[in-house]
Amino acid sequence: MDDRQIVITQNDADRLRQLIDALDDLSGRSDLTALLAELDRSTIVAPEDIPPDVVTMNSTVVLHEIERDQEKTISLVFPADADIDAGAISVLAPVGTAILGFKKGDVVEWPVPAGLRRFRIEKILYQPEAAGDMDR
Repeated sequence: MDDRQIVITQNDADRLRQLIDALDDLSGRSDLTALLAELDRSTIVAPEDIPPDVVTMNSTVVLHEIERDQEKTISLVFPADADIDAGAISVLAPVGTAILGFKKGDVVEWPVPAGLRRFRIEKILYQPEAAGDMDR
């Protein structure tokens, strides 16, 4: 378990908890239990107080996959907006849950059947709050 502190906006935390609360039974839903664990350990701040180098919902980021030495650009979205072909990754996907609340320069990792995947957050190309869009 990563013990670094993560920061999430109040708007994102509220919407993500609504998503989780909409389901009666979380058993067998490791995606939702992982997201709930991230929310429970996070610092919640007002949207206007989030640092501009933190990954929030609807942020577009450049990730550097350390083992493969490759970069990919993704947008972190709510499940209804996910489109893997367009690079829109759901917050419920392992990489989505892993990067939420972390900042530029952080290395995030999560287990996969073949071992451990590690990405460094290289750049935040777009963060709604930094762009003045506090309700996105």
